[in-house]
Amino acid sequence: MPTQYLDSPASLATIMSPAKFPKRKFVNVDPSKCTGCGICEYTCIQEKGESSPLLSRIRLVRMKPLFNFALACRACVDAKCVKACPEQALSQEEATGILMIDKKKCKGCDWCVVACEHGGISIHPDTGFSVACDLCGGEPQCVEFCPEEALETLTADEEADKRMGETLRKLPTEIERITNIVKNKDWKPILAEGEERSKKVSEKLEALKDKAETRKRPSS
Repeated sequence: MPTQYLDSPASLATIMSPAKFPKRKFVNVDPSKCTGCGICEYTCIQEKGESSPLLSRIRLVRMKPLFNFALACRACVDAKCVKACPEQALSQEEATGILMIDKKKCKGCDWCVVACEHGGISIHPDTGFSVACDLCGGEPQCVEFCPEEALETLTADEEADKRMGETLRKLPTEIERITNIVKNKDWKPILAEGEERSKKVSEKLEALKDKAETRKRPSS
């Protein structure tokens, strides 16, 4: 599905049954790997032609200093945003469950935003329409460019919840590790880790730059 908007209200505008999402998948983060670098947001705005990370369809949450994660639409099998819309402007693509917004109906009331349990939908400040991840037509670029491979595509909520639960269980151990580093002033390991992450970020930024420049070149 190349776009998340419906120009015709009659086109695929039926709210589909959960059983009719055989190809459902969504972008999910493994918080134990996420460093909060923000590459996912920059990748998204480049892909969508936006000007600011604030307009990204995937949104980074930084909970300093140990816990970072990203939020994106889950193409829910029981989408509360769809049910909450008073204008019936939201629907889901039949096979994938990808959220679609009918621009002729959407009033930007933000009822969908309030209803979403996953922080996966927002109101675009310029257009006034709801926006959500559409998986970049099937190959989400944020997943490809994440330097820590913290992003993945999943098909079930249970797997996403498992990633979050495992990370939360590890937090006390990680807090103890950081505390010991600070107490002992043993900076070398953590500096080496930071340098390695910086290299990965630089490589992905360079790849993003190359992709943007390639798009600007006139086709032969």
